[in-house]
Amino acid sequence: MAFRTVVIKNKCKLEYSLNYLICRGEEDKRILIDEIEFLIIQNTSVAITCALLSALIDKKVKVIFCDTKNNPQAELVPYYNNFSTSKRITTQINFNNDFKGKLWAKIIYEKINNEAKLLKFLKNPNYIKLEKYLSEIEADDTTNREGHAAKVYFNSLFGNTFSRDDNSDINKFLNYGYSIIVSSINREIKMLGYLTELGIHHKGETNSFNLSYDFFEPLRSLIDYFVITGKVDNENYKDFFIKILNHSVSYNGKSMLLNNAIHLYVQSLFTSLIGEDSNEVVFIKYEF
Repeated sequence: MAFRTVVIKNKCKLEYSLNYLICRGEEDKRILIDEIEFLIIQNTSVAITCALLSALIDKKVKVIFCDTKNNPQAELVPYYNNFSTSKRITTQINFNNDFKGKLWAKIIYEKINNEAKLLKFLKNPNYIKLEKYLSEIEADDTTNREGHAAKVYFNSLFGNTFSRDDNSDINKFLNYGYSIIVSSINREIKMLGYLTELGIHHKGETNSFNLSYDFFEPLRSLIDYFVITGKVDNENYKDFFIKILNHSVSYNGKSMLLNNAIHLYVQSLFTSLIGEDSNEVVFIKYEF
């Protein structure tokens, strides 16, 4: 039974031999294809043979190709497909709108709460304003507490003249850090057979990752923390944030790597949406 998710991050050549995936790089590695459930190719320098692609299709392995930013860009779709992707997309389209509004309110509550915790950690008194907003959040955030909180929050962190549209080093750091986590969420959504484009709140027509950014919101302040405390600069920010998925966090009372916690977190969100039970969502916890 297939159970492994194989992620190819480094430049290599992928070949097929005797029911094995052969990875030829600095070291040659062999993986039995029968054990592979998902193959995710994150490096655009990877070469792959047609013989291997054919074997992966025969064994019904889901293959996902990522772009240069590690975001899922395409997947291998056989003509005769037994995956449940179509069923899951239909389920996604029919998620209850009222419940999506309730879930969005819960996501925004967690986001603002994390922002307040960061301001409190920094000894900024404006955390009190954010804590007040928590009691004012309504379904689908109709009172726009997220927007009000964002203005107070970013002005408190980076000054009253700061804008998320600025062409500044701060935004460069934030955007890169955000993209690393979003790429991990993208991967988890695609692995489960759902669409990243179809959000529960974000509706951008040109945004390929509406759902991913919905799920990402409570994690933004983790990146903000590393930026505001000066742990990243022009020399190291890319290398620093590439390793962010190995940062230790807490999930359901257990310490684990952020990447593993994202896997469980995304699953809990879909379980919640399918069962229309917001108590199924378990958010990732992190300390400042």
